[in-house]
Amino acid sequence: MATRVKDMTSGSPAKLIFSFAIPLMLGNACQQFYAMVDTMVVGRGVGVEALAALGAADWLNWMVLGIVLGFTQGFSILISHNFGANDKDKLRKSIAMSFVLGMIMAVTLTVLALLMAKPILHLLNTPSNIIGQSLTYLYIVFSGIIVITLYNTFSSILRALGDSKTPLYAMIVAAIINIVLDLLFVMVFKMGVAGAAIATVIAQFFSSVFCFFAIRRISIIEIHKEDFKLDFSVIKRLIQLGTLTAFQNVVISIGGMVVQSVVNGFGFIYVAGFTATNKLYGLLELAATSLGFSMATYAGQNLGAKRYDRIKSGVKAALIMGLLISFVLTAILIPFGKVFLQLFVSGTPDVTSQVLGIAYHYLFVMSCLLWVLYMLHIYRSALQGMGDTFMPMVSGIAELIMRVGTALILPQFLGSDGIYFAEVTAWCGAVFILFFAYHSKMKKMLLTASNEKIA
Repeated sequence: MATRVKDMTSGSPAKLIFSFAIPLMLGNACQQFYAMVDTMVVGRGVGVEALAALGAADWLNWMVLGIVLGFTQGFSILISHNFGANDKDKLRKSIAMSFVLGMIMAVTLTVLALLMAKPILHLLNTPSNIIGQSLTYLYIVFSGIIVITLYNTFSSILRALGDSKTPLYAMIVAAIINIVLDLLFVMVFKMGVAGAAIATVIAQFFSSVFCFFAIRRISIIEIHKEDFKLDFSVIKRLIQLGTLTAFQNVVISIGGMVVQSVVNGFGFIYVAGFTATNKLYGLLELAATSLGFSMATYAGQNLGAKRYDRIKSGVKAALIMGLLISFVLTAILIPFGKVFLQLFVSGTPDVTSQVLGIAYHYLFVMSCLLWVLYMLHIYRSALQGMGDTFMPMVSGIAELIMRVGTALILPQFLGSDGIYFAEVTAWCGAVFILFFAYHSKMKKMLLTASNEKIA
């Protein structure tokens, strides 16, 4: 059966964005679910120290993943533009060059990540009783960067062409494999955090294979040998789009690592509490990231088709959906947050109580401002889909400043409670910039379109 692509340049914007986002939400839910299973199996099957070790590795792992995601998201922008413009030759060339650049980036990133993991963890003041397990986890995951890059490259190609269902099916396959291997490696073979890392890499491998065969079934992008002949104009554009998006993610993750270093200074129990909430945070954010991916594809295709008015309508529809989802999540998490957090924690009653108290306070603060996070993803992704990766990068710098400033200053007055506000202040700083950047760009695009009609 041929893989289906979706033209988003005609039809109801709200219906298109929603129908495209739903499979992405389910796929992201699967991905977050097996990430949570990693944490639950390690936290409950190995112990609080192992849970803290995963938390200490989180931001460095996210930074590397953020580079991969940034480049592949950048690649998908050009692919969606060419698809929207119905230029099949440029479409095939941009896909081929994306694959070449992705593999070069993956090899380079693997070497750098393996060399830098230990010095960075020491720089972050990682507690001595957990740093060994953190390094074990990172070394294994970083050895699979090529696999992770392949999956994200293939899934970004599919999303750019309007196919959000295949990445969902790939994530379902990955989730099943990951959960089975987690239980086998950690609970049966007693491999600890190493078992969780190996399970993750194997699961990602199968999801990348699944997406690869799906792409091969798309008739409009039958890649030929000549498509892999280097085209430096295409490569230059892909690097421009990918580098700025990747840099944005790196800047955000640097801020996160600074916060992590402050968290580490309060001991491994505090680290464990933060880790529990951060794993649940992935579920809170999944609808936001899904709407963002949907918005990027929608905006990219309509930019290629020069349907600027549809981009504006799409952003409005996505914002309404995002705000409604965030309000529902907040209404659930504030009264029932501790119930969910208990899934990640085990140990003596005293330790468990301390960890849950830290985790819930952090979760409460984030839940109250979750709507800001949803606005952030929608505006940022809309701008990226419109070909503007500079202002999203600037918003990433704003996140860095707000996150680091809050983490370093507020604890001086509020103690450890001050760190709870680092994440939400970063969201607020970024969305302020993105709001004005989007409306400014949209105004210019609509004015240009109006002038072209008059001419």
